Amino acid sequence: MSGLIPRRRGSLAWCVTALLPYLLLSPAAAAPQPVRGGAAGTSTLKWRPCEDPAQQGFECATLDVPLDYDRPAGDAIHLAVIRRRATDPSRRIGSLFFNPGGPGGAGTAALPAWYERYFPTGLRERFDIVSWDPRGVGRSTAVRCFSDAVEAMAWWARQPAGFPVGAKERQAWYAGRAELANGCRQRASKLLPHVSTPDSARDLDRLREAVGDRQLNYWGISYGTFLGAVYANLFPDKVRGLLLDGNVHPRGYADGAMNGEPRLTTSLRMGSDLGSAATLGQFLELCGRAPASRCAFSAGSPRATRTKLATLMERLRRRPVGEWTYARTVDTLRSSLYFVTPGWTDAAEMLQELWQGRGPAMPAPPSSRTYPGFEQEAAIVCSESPNPRVLNRYAELDTFSAARAGDLGRRWVWDYEWCGQWPATAAHRYTGPWNRPTANPVLVVNPTYDPATSYQAAEAMTRALADARLLTLHGYGHTALVNPSTCVNQHAVHYFTSGALPPVGASCRQDTLPFAPAKPTGGIATGGGGLADAHHVP
Repeated sequence: MSGLIPRRRGSLAWCVTALLPYLLLSPAAAAPQPVRGGAAGTSTLKWRPCEDPAQQGFECATLDVPLDYDRPAGDAIHLAVIRRRATDPSRRIGSLFFNPGGPGGAGTAALPAWYERYFPTGLRERFDIVSWDPRGVGRSTAVRCFSDAVEAMAWWARQPAGFPVGAKERQAWYAGRAELANGCRQRASKLLPHVSTPDSARDLDRLREAVGDRQLNYWGISYGTFLGAVYANLFPDKVRGLLLDGNVHPRGYADGAMNGEPRLTTSLRMGSDLGSAATLGQFLELCGRAPASRCAFSAGSPRATRTKLATLMERLRRRPVGEWTYARTVDTLRSSLYFVTPGWTDAAEMLQELWQGRGPAMPAPPSSRTYPGFEQEAAIVCSESPNPRVLNRYAELDTFSAARAGDLGRRWVWDYEWCGQWPATAAHRYTGPWNRPTANPVLVVNPTYDPATSYQAAEAMTRALADARLLTLHGYGHTALVNPSTCVNQHAVHYFTSGALPPVGASCRQDTLPFAPAKPTGGIATGGGGLADAHHVP
């Protein structure tokens, strides 16, 4: 899933995993606040200019919420919140909340990074754009299983790069995750049962109240779509506009008993490995059709390019190129598929360098002052989404997923091995129902070739919700937001400003196609009609 998480790390997967090499690290900033005794305080937000230079032009605030909503007068935690005011105050509608996925994506880092580049002007004019670090994450009361960033990075350096290959690396992987679980048990035991999605959905409703909106406007990507679906079913009368982009299969994520032994990991139930395989197939097809001047790894035809990649992977399994092992290469390739620009071009250049026996430059490690938060995604997903507890099962699933999805399938299996030894279960899970009628319909958007949240998952999300419309993006990469389409953005602006849905069966094209010689326009592809034909809701 990994939503696009603005941290450099090997994510569990969905929103844009380690936020790839293309986003900033989570800010070191102030230390997170611990769980504290006493009830949650004020329900208002006292906005002030953010102090971090990376957040220039934004306002920051904090909101106290209950640690456990079953005990609202009990212990409290705090949420770090950020906003950019509407640029046309005279036409302001309200607030639009944004969640960057993950689980574990820090909105206080993602929103400043993406505001100018990705959010449509029509929304920036009419809405305060608001985000937050969900409970357990970033600058909010956060799960921290190491004493400091130095200890965390030293632990990470001892782990096999990408995922384990062979019995020796698997044992090191298991031991590393056991060490992490023990640290979490010691340092975060009070918080761990209370970082689930329904807890965050209740926080989101508190945030809606705090900004003074009668109903919620929300754009969630990747895991943020699951959060949006849970909110829609817990607070159906509070939905003004929900845009779910890059969709998690709600039942694939949530179904099953936490004390059972599921046959598949979360990622395999959702078909993330199959989505990655299909997207990689398109990468090789389009690269093979392009000249080497536009795709460095092209071998002159799709078939020859596919053979070239298979040969390279086999070579790397036998002999790494410097620090570039088979597993590191697979991990980086998978992450690169999330962003068409610049990810696909960068991936082709990386593969070509390895083909020529040169190891691409390794990224600089994060600052030792920046807490990396490796465990924060695991804290959410492992507490509420069933995964195997029998560790040998992951080696079996490695073989299973590789057979159905190729090399990238292996990476998806090991994303969730953290959960095999996780020390806590959520006090509150949400497993349905998914079809409670909402006050207004939901807009579901998905690329047809999404390497983390497949188009089939978007179809499942649309079917599950009581009143949802699917807008298809004929394109590539993880989510429409960060793989922009002028057409999708026009529909998003119209939806949030007037309540208008796209026509049934509508679809869009991406603005920038992979390895293309020229930039096409992002018009309506199929489905009839433009925005003037959209269906208006009451």
